[in-house]
Amino acid sequence: MAYQYIYSSDPGLIVGFHGCDQGVRDNIISGQSTLRPSKNKWDWLGEGMYFWQNNYERALHYAQNPPAKSAIETPAVLGAIFNLGHCLDLTDKQGIDLVKLSHESLSKSAGQEKKELPRNANPKGSKDSKDKIIRRLDCAVINNIHSLMEKGNEAPFESVRAVFFEGAELYEGAGFLDKTHVQICIRNPNLIKAFFVPRKTVKWP
Repeated sequence: MAYQYIYSSDPGLIVGFHGCDQGVRDNIISGQSTLRPSKNKWDWLGEGMYFWQNNYERALHYAQNPPAKSAIETPAVLGAIFNLGHCLDLTDKQGIDLVKLSHESLSKSAGQEKKELPRNANPKGSKDSKDKIIRRLDCAVINNIHSLMEKGNEAPFESVRAVFFEGAELYEGAGFLDKTHVQICIRNPNLIKAFFVPRKTVKWP
């Protein structure tokens, strides 16, 4: 599982947005609480704190249309500034290769234990969707990478980033989908340099 090159660390700062309840946002901004990592078995990029990269509108849409069990009464968006550190970047071939190896490892273990791997699936009532937003398999594969890195005494990945091609075609035959986005999962909270309340543009000049 060794990551043999030095380029998995992005030196720049990134702006990300997280959809949540206004009370949660305000408590984080004031320092009364902190953003807790998500640990659902269906999280797309495994355990961690989730942000849409440079995508305020998508974060707001999530807050306005949360999953059924999410307690969001007043939709809001939390902004964050962070770097990726040692990143499992799924826009990079090495990251993609690690995901493939992790799946092979999980599949082998499941076969030996005579168990079935989890599957990606659609929520009830949306069987025809191609997105399969309940990503139990992908989550298990990503989390397995972290476990393998730990067992091998290798440097842990501090973040995970991926592009997701999601939604409907923009037009018939299009290669562009209307919910395509870049999602980032922050595992090391020290990568986050600041939280902020997003501001609107002002007229200038």
